[in-house]
Amino acid sequence: MTRRLSIDVPDDLFAAAHERAAAGGVSVAHLVRGLLAEALDLEHHSLFQVSTSGAIVEGVNDGCVSVADLRRHGDFGVGTFDGLDGELVMLDGRCYQARGDGRVAEAPDDALTPFAVVTRFQADRAVELRDIASVEALEAMLDRERTTDNLFLGIRATGTFARLTLRAACRTELGVPLVEATSHQEEWGLTGARGTLVGFWSPTYSRAVAVPGYHLHFVSDDAAQAGHVLGLTIDALHVELHELNDIHLALPESESFVHADLRRDPTADLDVAEHDHRPRASGAQRRWSCSRPVLTRR
Repeated sequence: MTRRLSIDVPDDLFAAAHERAAAGGVSVAHLVRGLLAEALDLEHHSLFQVSTSGAIVEGVNDGCVSVADLRRHGDFGVGTFDGLDGELVMLDGRCYQARGDGRVAEAPDDALTPFAVVTRFQADRAVELRDIASVEALEAMLDRERTTDNLFLGIRATGTFARLTLRAACRTELGVPLVEATSHQEEWGLTGARGTLVGFWSPTYSRAVAVPGYHLHFVSDDAAQAGHVLGLTIDALHVELHELNDIHLALPESESFVHADLRRDPTADLDVAEHDHRPRASGAQRRWSCSRPVLTRR
């Protein structure tokens, strides 16, 4: 939500603002918003990210930033927890942990994340979308609403979902690559769930740092259901969009990150881990911890 603020300024300040804006190639409104936010110690249109997608792909999954620290930078976001112990969903400042055994709970302030993306969500505009038959259909509709391929976008969407397919990663030993770890994820279905999609769209050029394309999590209104979105069907969806042009990246100082080989392009692995539907893999179960399977919930 935005509001109009009108003020009278001296001629010299008016001229200086226009000169600074022209020199920076931005509008006067953009310049003033940034200066006002800086003066009030607020972060608007800013994205704060912990670690990189490439690091998570290569198994750098030991937590390095606390939930309390995340809240200092945003009230809305997605991520995971130490050892990929479930999905992180932050909405209206409340941070939820959705585990692979079906439990959803508010994460304590001292819980650690190895990868998360948060912002202070303020909708720049809202749209109503209808007759959405799949995640792919939703993404195509959102593509038409995006104004650029080069800025990040926060997405908050609410409605009652006819069908949802969710997943939550099972806790794994540290150092396990993402594709291997998510081959042991739990997937389940919901019908008639009322709640909110929380997520981001990231530009293709950010693939070594962010998750390129759409990355959506879900939390129900009663916070009893949550997870990473793999599939959906919904008749009507209220979507709020928040453009992000100021990126802050916090890199871990852990031994695992400092000595990791992050030269490989993570795009293919991210596509498998974030979008693929696979049956639960067999193998050495000591490396994963999901205490009970979750197949269907209503």
